Amino acid sequence: MSVHTLDGVTTAPVSRTRQRLRVHTRRAIGDDLLGRLPSPTGALSWVRDGAGLVGWGEAARFEVSGPDRFAAADRWWREFTADLDVDDEVAHPGTGPVAFVSMAFADSPGRSVLVVPEVVVGRRDGRTWLTTIGDVAPREIAPVRGPARIRYADGELPVTAYREAVREAVARMRAGELDKVVLAHDLLAVADREIDHRFVLDGLARRYPDCWVYAVDGLVGATPELLLRRSGRVVDSRVLAGTTWPRDGVPDDELAAALLTSAKDREEHGYAVASLVDALRPFCSSLSVDGPSVLRLPNVSHLSSDVIGELRGAPSLLALGAAVHPTAAVGGTPRAAATRLIGELEGVDRGRYAGPVGWVDGAGDGELGIALRCARVRGRTARLFAGCGLVAESDPDTEVREAHAKMRPFRDALEGR
Repeated sequence: MSVHTLDGVTTAPVSRTRQRLRVHTRRAIGDDLLGRLPSPTGALSWVRDGAGLVGWGEAARFEVSGPDRFAAADRWWREFTADLDVDDEVAHPGTGPVAFVSMAFADSPGRSVLVVPEVVVGRRDGRTWLTTIGDVAPREIAPVRGPARIRYADGELPVTAYREAVREAVARMRAGELDKVVLAHDLLAVADREIDHRFVLDGLARRYPDCWVYAVDGLVGATPELLLRRSGRVVDSRVLAGTTWPRDGVPDDELAAALLTSAKDREEHGYAVASLVDALRPFCSSLSVDGPSVLRLPNVSHLSSDVIGELRGAPSLLALGAAVHPTAAVGGTPRAAATRLIGELEGVDRGRYAGPVGWVDGAGDGELGIALRCARVRGRTARLFAGCGLVAESDPDTEVREAHAKMRPFRDALEGR
């Protein structure tokens, strides 16, 4: 792999071809997308309630780091797709050439990646299709196996240190240094054998059908938060910020009502919506916000608002992603001050956790979620991440419990509960 530096951006174009690759999309049958994945590792997924995309194999890969990572990735994708010979019999969003995307949270450190699969199976609006790139040999589907035993160990920022980081962040906000910051911590899980990505994906999809279940280059999770969807001239987003979780003896309706009237959670949510709207406004001729309402998931409930806009011109999905990331939902307000504080207090390389994850097609359309409720899976180990949005009224013990609740989806899926 040759690596070079250009304008402060480290890039690694692992696979570039001199011959025009043929891309063929045709109609297919079947509705079990995750069941098509052939191998325990290397899964590519973006699936919600049975619809979306899965892929396997690598026709090409692009890796990038640095502050210009979105622009470099967008440029590479445009150049790559311009050299393809495309035969698309379906002509639907997500047909033709597709890259699965996972971007680093921070300018540094962090590595972003675009993976172009050899095979993509998609399903949307009742239609199923198959896309192949180049000459692809059939693969047998290996049996799915879950681990028998899991043990857990502290990550780089264990609970005690996370509690102290939250306490310090709250003190900084009360002193007027910033309005909101999102702090995360991690947990290490070690299995008795190599973790089958498909086992985790299936568990997440069954328990959280309202979330986007994703896998890109070993980052596996289920996110409830849609950062951006671009479809032609329309862009939309689902913003989540402000959280509660089940408590013994408290009805769900009572929890939801308390969340909607919580000054602390409404403030946190307002910062997240405002940061997204402000970032999108220069690209849109119109924008509207619907919310907040309460999104209920098995482990937590969130304040949720939908943002929809009509684009001015034709900015690509990755260009829009560069403008909005990180929103206050995963960074804070003001953005620069929050990002600095995250680096100071977490002391953890988030990698691609809380970065944009999803897919983009040859027309520049696609979907990007925020990589939440996830783990970086390598061999027998999984490094889980969870974060909480903090404002001046936040309580460290409460935030620790919230972070624990947010790790439950991946732990349950990994353990096969």
